Amino acid sequence: MKTPLSSSSSSSSYIIRKARLSPYLFTLLAFIVFVAILYGEDVICILGQLDPLSSDTRPISTTKKNREKLPFAVGKTGTEEEGCDVFSGRWVRDVSNRPLYEESECPYIQPQLTCQEHGRPEREYQYWRWQPHGCDLPSFNATLMLETLRGKRMMFVGDSLNRGQFVSMVCLLHRLIPEHEKSMETFDSLTVFTAKEYNVTIEFYWAPFLLESNSDNAVIHRISDRIVRKGSINKHGKYWKGVDILVFNTYLWWMTGIKMKILKGSFDDEEKEIVELPTEDAYRMAMKSMLRWVKLNMDRKKTRVFFTSMSPSHGKSIDWGGEPGQNCYNETTLIEDTNYWGSDCRRSIMRVIGEVFRGSKVPITFLNVTQLSSYRKDAHTSIYKKQWNPLTPEQEANPVSYADCVHWCMPGLQDTWNELLFTKLFYP
Repeated sequence: MKTPLSSSSSSSSYIIRKARLSPYLFTLLAFIVFVAILYGEDVICILGQLDPLSSDTRPISTTKKNREKLPFAVGKTGTEEEGCDVFSGRWVRDVSNRPLYEESECPYIQPQLTCQEHGRPEREYQYWRWQPHGCDLPSFNATLMLETLRGKRMMFVGDSLNRGQFVSMVCLLHRLIPEHEKSMETFDSLTVFTAKEYNVTIEFYWAPFLLESNSDNAVIHRISDRIVRKGSINKHGKYWKGVDILVFNTYLWWMTGIKMKILKGSFDDEEKEIVELPTEDAYRMAMKSMLRWVKLNMDRKKTRVFFTSMSPSHGKSIDWGGEPGQNCYNETTLIEDTNYWGSDCRRSIMRVIGEVFRGSKVPITFLNVTQLSSYRKDAHTSIYKKQWNPLTPEQEANPVSYADCVHWCMPGLQDTWNELLFTKLFYP
């Protein structure tokens, strides 16, 4: 026999039934659900602008986007809904629209990157345009870039590869600025290009590990026994504060072997406590420090932060089926294998980036240039650069021995990196 409901239970049941029928409560609940979905999506899209790297460490790109307009964004490409990944595509020869500027037109290119000036006999490397599958990159608009940067600071932080991207950006913009309205100055680790009319600075800050290290001297830093100080990002970070667009990179300098020396304490300590960590763990420490610094110092409503992935080198021709003992020297064609992944690019490092960024809520946009750059064994400076030390007879007899297969001729590949940066900045 069922126990009869008490009067209070009946009243409660009646109230609940009435509440369920109330249009006001229904509207309130619907609004709460809508807000939860909306801001839940925002958390994923704003703070997680990096998709985690896939399990096979193949490069990926951002897919989900913020419903709310991001700083500096002027529109959307409309390609995300179509499944377009701007970092996945192919190189197309384009003599009509490339290069985006001439080497001789840009006085800011370092002599390590002026390949034509230093005797490169052909210019094929300048005529390639990146074509994503299923969509087109917006054309780089120097006027839009400068007008948007008016009264602001843009800074590239990292190693010489990021300096190359910085110089590429300057070369893409400087033609719009009268000669007497622009300047380039270097102050220790900081190089500043100023466009006075726009009150704009585009800057490069030398910090190859992002953290403090014994390789922080912008001129004298060729140290084989590299040491990085734990928890020291503020040593450099104090110079990044107030920047409106920040572009980080760090990879090459970590590649000293399977372990990295980490300093606990200070470089000024008489007795230094140094431990060795697997390179992946040391790199993870730096990534977490970077994300923590961004979280504490960057205003997501006003600023944008980017991270450029590892830049590949082409030091072993056997990677692409070439002759043993050769490298990028004399290479003038692209790698056509779409699955190519050189031995110089550590998949384990890409996994670290994926793991750290996947677990973070810090708003950083990932510029995944690794795979698309891997196809470009033709684009390195090779032997066509200023040699800071006289070549030995042995080197002159064997150009492969001194070919630079790390840095890139300019104009060239790194202009594409900035086209991708432009795309993600204005059409995220």
